[in-house]
Amino acid sequence: MVLQSTPSLTGGGILAIVVTFLLTALFYAVTLHLAATFFLGEVPSQRAVTVAPVPALVSLLLQQYGLGGGVVSPGVGVLITVGATLLADAVAISFVYRLKWRSAIPLTLLHFGFAAVLGVALGNIFGLL
Repeated sequence: MVLQSTPSLTGGGILAIVVTFLLTALFYAVTLHLAATFFLGEVPSQRAVTVAPVPALVSLLLQQYGLGGGVVSPGVGVLITVGATLLADAVAISFVYRLKWRSAIPLTLLHFGFAAVLGVALGNIFGLL
């Protein structure tokens, strides 16, 4: 008999992957719209919804498949994942919002800050942190 050391609640199937991607994209869309409204003023929320799948896909793919093979240490893997996600976010923001790099980079960093603060707050509320 084989026992799992960490049982999975979702089973790790395709449905779990799709739901995780959609929730991550929704989270990124909400935090980007908040950051863009704060930084640029009144902007349509559809732009945030267009950008959000890009960093969600990059972060989820790197977490799941890119750095789990023991190629780099976990600390370096986190830095690579965050850096690649920020880069993808900045490129998507620059393209969708039609901003030059001079404006896209501060908006990206502001988006990261909003996502970090809201993520920590929600993690504490739901007892995940």
